[in-house]
Amino acid sequence: MAGITDRPFRTIAERHGAGLVVSEMIASSALAASQNDMVRRLNKREGRLPHVVQLAGCEAEWMQRGAEIACDAGADILDINFGCPAKRVTNGFAGSALMRVPDQALKLVETVVSATSLPVTVKMRLGWDDDCLNAAQIARDAVNAGVKMITVHGRTRQQFYKGTARWELVRAVVEAVNVPVVVNGDVVDLASAREALQQSGAAAVMLGRGAQGRPWVVGQIGAALADEQVPEAPAGDELIELIAVHYEDMMSEYGTHVGVRAARKHLDWYLEALGIVLDKPTRHGLLNAESPEAVLAMIPEIYSGNWREAA
Repeated sequence: MAGITDRPFRTIAERHGAGLVVSEMIASSALAASQNDMVRRLNKREGRLPHVVQLAGCEAEWMQRGAEIACDAGADILDINFGCPAKRVTNGFAGSALMRVPDQALKLVETVVSATSLPVTVKMRLGWDDDCLNAAQIARDAVNAGVKMITVHGRTRQQFYKGTARWELVRAVVEAVNVPVVVNGDVVDLASAREALQQSGAAAVMLGRGAQGRPWVVGQIGAALADEQVPEAPAGDELIELIAVHYEDMMSEYGTHVGVRAARKHLDWYLEALGIVLDKPTRHGLLNAESPEAVLAMIPEIYSGNWREAA
């Protein structure tokens, strides 16, 4: 997720047991032009998991160049985005807009597979709309071209994030291919993960928005599904340290000027996920401070749980 699953966020998710983490969506043409933000998104974590880089685009030339750059930057797996519903992406005929032109989608897959020896995966939606539920066919063509895994969000592009994910429709993709299929959309806890797997027949689940403010939940769900001991969610001093380290890491990742703004949504998501309700002055102070030092000084008191108890 652009602006969310950056290196600091992925690092926390990995430390708390996530089975796989994926980079922010990287526009291949902008990466080929050495745009700073796209180059930053290639940043590799230090950790145990493969470095998965997600590329988006609509032109074979730039997807090939993007794949080559990502490979040179240390990627272990390349993921192609056919799923993003954002207008700024689909208006450029990338993301889920490619599900309207399966031949072009296949051409991009073939180009990326040919450009590298790395495993290539694809992330998609059910289709453009309910009159175009073609995920199974696109998945079949992609696998025939060499793709090793398919992830499907159980909504069409035209649904954006409205309504509920239709996990049962992902089963058509599972039955169409002989590679692992991952189900995505509205997975937020163990119960929804199990239900998504049962309805879809998929091999695994992927969390997106469900991990916002709770990067540790991915590992918790994974452990539970594997019948392993489920780690406790961080609390107390451990939680305070996690949030502070996340914040500091974002300052290092973006620089202070951009970092203080980029971190605000994460601070807000932590509040929401933890059920912490702040009075307006305190909330304004936390989410509008321009000084990293001021925010770091507020984190221990705000995220200690005292505010939640008072609310």
